[in-house]
Amino acid sequence: MTEVDPTNKIARIFVWLAWIIALALLMFVFQDVLDSQYNPNSQPEVRLTQSGQAEVILAQNRQGHYVARGTINENPVTFLLDTGATQVSIPAHIAEQLGLVAKGSYRVQTANGSVTVYQTEITQLSLGNIFLYNVAAHINPAMKTDEILLGMSALKQVDFYQTGKQLILRDPL
Repeated sequence: MTEVDPTNKIARIFVWLAWIIALALLMFVFQDVLDSQYNPNSQPEVRLTQSGQAEVILAQNRQGHYVARGTINENPVTFLLDTGATQVSIPAHIAEQLGLVAKGSYRVQTANGSVTVYQTEITQLSLGNIFLYNVAAHINPAMKTDEILLGMSALKQVDFYQTGKQLILRDPL
């Protein structure tokens, strides 16, 4: 009968622990890289024009979308800009966290079909140094994402244009 060397067993345990720690560190490091590729606008570039207009410059993500951090009623949120959306569309689980009140329901046509949504109003919405007030929105229980679609009920209140892979939003005079 052969005996197992206890130091050899401990060495194998330490090798396994080293691999697990190395993988955890790689996941931690690369998660930041993946997050910045999905949302290159976690701190959107802001400036004032010579005429004093607030301006926000957003970079496209790898999928060609504009994703940016902002606030709703001073609570941090992530926006996905969507010029094809009539209104700002908020997933129900986020609307609940934000304390938004549903007023009445109606049906809308989305890319995923017809869905019942609930009317609400955002007292204050900000993206960088641009602030919008009393923005029409709806709460969408069918949305399971953590992004809020920033639709035309908000975007029509700002001037915006795309140049290359940047979108520039400007507070109108």
